[in-house]
Amino acid sequence: MGFLDRMSTVVQAKMNKIMDKIEDPREVLDVSYEKQLQLLQNVKRGVAEVTTSKKRIELQKAKLQMSIDKLDSQAKEAISANREDLARKALENKASLQAQSNSLDQQITDLNDQQQKLMAAESRLATKVESFRTKKETIKAQYSAADAQVKITESVTGISEEMADVGMAVQRAEEKTENMKARSAALDELLESGTLTDYSGGDEIENELAKVKAKSTVEEELAKMKAEMKK
Repeated sequence: MGFLDRMSTVVQAKMNKIMDKIEDPREVLDVSYEKQLQLLQNVKRGVAEVTTSKKRIELQKAKLQMSIDKLDSQAKEAISANREDLARKALENKASLQAQSNSLDQQITDLNDQQQKLMAAESRLATKVESFRTKKETIKAQYSAADAQVKITESVTGISEEMADVGMAVQRAEEKTENMKARSAALDELLESGTLTDYSGGDEIENELAKVKAKSTVEEELAKMKAEMKK
């Protein structure tokens, strides 16, 4: 595969991803359904036009038949009146009109066949359109449910990632707290052992007071013992 072919493949893949994000299958299905309804409407319109044409020709045939019946009566009257010439003329006109009537019969037959075919096509198309509508709504419902599930999953995933970050921060805070406690305890131990000198002055005074108190107690005990021994 050449460089241009690889570039074309990459570009096509990118475009497919972009279109996949932009294109909503539900909208595509609705547009397709609308087109099918339009086609069905066109077929119905065709059926109506053919039916109208057939009715129009049937009316013309009915008028011709009236004229034919009238000429037939006139021919009979002419014969009764011994006017064979008029009878012949009436029959000639009748024959001409009869030929037109036969032509109209053929047109009516042809239009009737066309009407039946269009009506059958309309019925089949209507069934297909209704089937597509049902399938369309099913797919739209499934897509909406899947889309909602994806959004929920993405939200849960985001929360999980956020909670993982929070957990790490809490762990670090706990570790720092324990370290500070350990350091404080170590410093207290060093101060008590005298390894470290407390320059705040508070502990030195307390120590001196403790020494004075201890000495006073010793003196009191000694004086008490001497008094008892003299007795």
